[in-house]
Amino acid sequence: MKLARFEKFGNVRYGIYDEERGEIREITGPPFGKITVADAVHKLDDVKILPPVEPTKIVGVGLNYRDHAKEMGKKIPDEPLIFLKPTSAIIGHGDSIVLPRMSGRVDYEAELAIVIGKKAKDVSEEDAKKYILGYTCFNDVTARDLQAKDGLYARAKGFDTFAPFGPFIETDLEPDDLKVRARVNGQVKQDGTTKKMIFDVYTLVSFISSIMTLNPGDLIATGTPPGIGPLKPGDVVEVEIEGIGSLVNNVIHFRDTVESE
Repeated sequence: MKLARFEKFGNVRYGIYDEERGEIREITGPPFGKITVADAVHKLDDVKILPPVEPTKIVGVGLNYRDHAKEMGKKIPDEPLIFLKPTSAIIGHGDSIVLPRMSGRVDYEAELAIVIGKKAKDVSEEDAKKYILGYTCFNDVTARDLQAKDGLYARAKGFDTFAPFGPFIETDLEPDDLKVRARVNGQVKQDGTTKKMIFDVYTLVSFISSIMTLNPGDLIATGTPPGIGPLKPGDVVEVEIEGIGSLVNNVIHFRDTVESE
């Protein structure tokens, strides 16, 4: 099923999205543990879709596709290369990615994201599936010039609006061979498959949970396939993942946010 988080008349709720009907049926509370369906049903056009969970942290995985490591001129990592993105960077489907003034090149990165379903610490690879609520689309927006300059990831990946994800969480999905695509203005820029990840989903959950406790709603962005490239004001970027759907965001310059205030 597809889980959603949405706002209507100033109230935030969770629900189950019915694609055929274009409706969301409310559930009582966040989708962790037992899901109880309520009576209220809302048309998709009548609500604002929000990022489907509120994570305590976003854990990114760098260079998790061999071809991407090659295009970046990096060696294949011996173990997962992880970093954190701040929750202040989160935006949802339909929101704007803002290009910051201190960067001259900001890239899209289409990624499958794992959504943690229950508290996970020192989880084995064999048990990792039990701790996953589902999967969603993620765009690991990155200021590429600052990444090269700093040699670190915090600034390059931490700007406000640099963590779009959603619009839904798909709970019934096998993650081993999913198509991952990025489109910019309708043109395919990335076309990969999770089959080519160096470290698979369950390896990542086990490895990361051995370092830090993962809480319900936390995200693991599993890395991007090759084909990354720059964004410019006016672009529309789409992350499409097989079985989940599409995350779409427009791109604006920071000046546009100042002028609109």
